[in-house]
Amino acid sequence: MNIQRRRLLKSLAASLCVPALAHAQATAAPIKLAMIEGLSGGNANGGEAVFRNLVWAVERVNQRGGVKTRDGTRTLELVRYDSKGQIEEALSALRSAIDDGARVILQGNSSAVAAALIEAINKHNEREPQRRVVFLNYSAVDPTLTNEKCSFWHFRFDAHADMRMAALMSVLREDKAVKSVYLINPDYSFGQAVQREARRQLAEQRPDVRIAAEELHPLLRIKDFAPYAAKIKASGADAVITGNFSNDLTLLVKAAREAGFDGRFYTFYGNALGAPAAIGDAGIGKVLAVADWLPNVPAPQSEAFYQSFRRRFPNPADDYVHMRMQLMIEALAQAIDKAGTADALPLANALEQASVSFSGWTGRMRAADHQFQQPLVVGVMDRLGAPGVKFDVEGSGYGFRVLRQIPPPKAEMPTSCKMVRPS
Repeated sequence: MNIQRRRLLKSLAASLCVPALAHAQATAAPIKLAMIEGLSGGNANGGEAVFRNLVWAVERVNQRGGVKTRDGTRTLELVRYDSKGQIEEALSALRSAIDDGARVILQGNSSAVAAALIEAINKHNEREPQRRVVFLNYSAVDPTLTNEKCSFWHFRFDAHADMRMAALMSVLREDKAVKSVYLINPDYSFGQAVQREARRQLAEQRPDVRIAAEELHPLLRIKDFAPYAAKIKASGADAVITGNFSNDLTLLVKAAREAGFDGRFYTFYGNALGAPAAIGDAGIGKVLAVADWLPNVPAPQSEAFYQSFRRRFPNPADDYVHMRMQLMIEALAQAIDKAGTADALPLANALEQASVSFSGWTGRMRAADHQFQQPLVVGVMDRLGAPGVKFDVEGSGYGFRVLRQIPPPKAEMPTSCKMVRPS
């Protein structure tokens, strides 16, 4: 082979390597996000709703090119692990996720599980600094998780129970028809926190309201709420305050309706997962719910956001969409871009400073306790087509009319967190 030919071939090889190298950089290994959630058992519908929301958010990031790291552009890969809603299963899933290469853990549908994960992650990150992980919590709302149990590695993107209670109380405070209330909640850390904060805020804001009775029940194990509904009816309460969710809420409100209870339900999660359909007409004007966002928020960007989700998941039963989960993934993508890596320490430092906007909704992470600050909304159930109810819930024919929007500064509450940051 003559010299001129060798030079030509070398030049051609070099020109082919440039795009090959660029392609390799653009297709670096995906960043694994491990969703550890109850995908079977009593709250399986809640776990699947979370998964749809996260799928949609991850797809959006990947469709615009992924995230930028020092190793090149990388996509996000969402991997699901079924905890069955149990602590030991969740801890086993955490170990599997870390062994599988995940460095971002996502969980939320149980405060008890979240507390166990925080403790396990704290220990793991101390023992194995080369395999540290961060924990993004989208719905475990026990206030202790960003107060006395706060962790540098844990970031909560939902408003905690005290913040949600304050939002509900801003409406109940003006509801002069309420003279007595019945408190009923699941018997674990979250439900106990709701019960405790309901008592405190009622004493502070509505001292004239009598607590007719208080009830704690086993979580997601009650098949028939008729005995509880009978006690609510017999108590003479005008309203129920409950943090119940999934089957516990659906069965409770259905039993209360059948027992003839005519009072209002002030709920944390009454706006979906079967509850409106179970309540039916008896819930019109009676069931209130607090959320980070509702489909009938009166804003063009909000409507476009909801319609976009429905196009992605057209089955009416799948329409439980969470703005906070979209903001969470946007904050994660922003933090990876800023840190230039998904390594836990620089990523956590960047997440502390996250401030994101999406579809007209904004939120920021508070570095002091890693509690996300965002708007809250309170709505009341009404029939589809009623004023302010353009969209229904899960094809039920019932939706939620927005009663009040609470901006982040009004929703914010103080923290007792004493954050310990790694040196």
